Amino acid sequence: MSCFHLDQSGVLIRQVSAVKPALACVRGVAVSLFLGLTMMESGCDGTPSDVVASKSPASAYGHVTLSAEESSRVGLVVQPATLSDFRTHREFPGIIQPNQRNMADITTLVRGRVVEVYADLGQEVKANAPLAILYSSELGLAQSSYLKARAKLHVAEQAYARAKFLLQEKVIGEAEAQRRQAELLSTEADANEARDRLRLLGMNGDELSRLERSREIRSVVPIVAPFAGRVIGRNLTRGEVVETTEKLFVVADLSEVWVRANIPEKDIPFVHSVHASGDRQAEVRINAYPKETFKGTITYVGDVLDPVTRTMQLRLELPNPEGRLKPEMFATIRLFSEAQPDRLAVPESALQRDQGRIYVFVQRSANEYEVREVQIGESNGTYSAILVGLSEGDPVVTHGAFVLKSELIKKQT
Repeated sequence: MSCFHLDQSGVLIRQVSAVKPALACVRGVAVSLFLGLTMMESGCDGTPSDVVASKSPASAYGHVTLSAEESSRVGLVVQPATLSDFRTHREFPGIIQPNQRNMADITTLVRGRVVEVYADLGQEVKANAPLAILYSSELGLAQSSYLKARAKLHVAEQAYARAKFLLQEKVIGEAEAQRRQAELLSTEADANEARDRLRLLGMNGDELSRLERSREIRSVVPIVAPFAGRVIGRNLTRGEVVETTEKLFVVADLSEVWVRANIPEKDIPFVHSVHASGDRQAEVRINAYPKETFKGTITYVGDVLDPVTRTMQLRLELPNPEGRLKPEMFATIRLFSEAQPDRLAVPESALQRDQGRIYVFVQRSANEYEVREVQIGESNGTYSAILVGLSEGDPVVTHGAFVLKSELIKKQT
């Protein structure tokens, strides 16, 4: 067989040999096998290497397909991600109490025995309405002392008037006139002291005038309501002797009540930021009325912390025109932060969590949904702010995302 090769000078030389043809054929077959294997390894079916790489597990499980019929059956809801004014909130336990500006603990200013009781628990009373009547010998003695002091004062005034006349007529000396003047001043002081004593025992100006005119001693002490309200406390019965230190009635106007809450130390900055923003409105939920929301106004933010509980006091005022809110009812106060404008947020139901990842499903076509990992910010219990991973207008599955998550897990397994 003839073979050709180039010599060192580049001239083509023809050689004829009986052994070399066989070796050349063997070499050609080997080269062909090598090239064939190489083509098979590189994908002899013509599939590009980048297409093979796209079928890695991370990408293969990034999409979920669900038919239109199945989507309708599970109630899949898709909504675009939108920008809005985002607000967070925090909740604190509280308790309803009477408005202490409209509540009175009624006591007696004089020791006495209960003669009559007119008011009972839960009774509506008007201002100055009688609640009870006491009989007090101490009050009777004080009135008697006042009348005696007034009588002595009248005598002293007449004596001093005569002394001034006699001094002008030079019947008595100046020293005698001064003595009678001193007696007048002394009896005036005694009368004033007796009058002040009666005032301390609860007698007003009209009652003092009546006593001076009629000179009739009345030892009864009326206990009256200081303002219109409801009797929410009673601690006396007919016939018992009561002291000045005892609380006889509690009257409160419950048309407006307070809600007190204790704020943990870690939440104080949030409460101060809400208060500083000028937003004094808060939502109040009462355990007795779980389906209703009441509106209250912040009227006091504590200045000091309780050293035992490490909490700060917060107080709200709540209208109660129908009297449905009772003191000592449990409540929950919800405070909202200042609105953050143009924040991208999605419903909590759209967020899915798995092995430390948080993701949503974004619709790519009628039957295809993309898994999109996101980073979230603050949450208000209904919506969560999205920091990274979504853009405005992205169609996000807001209801039924758990079904897509189940399909994703099936696909991975």
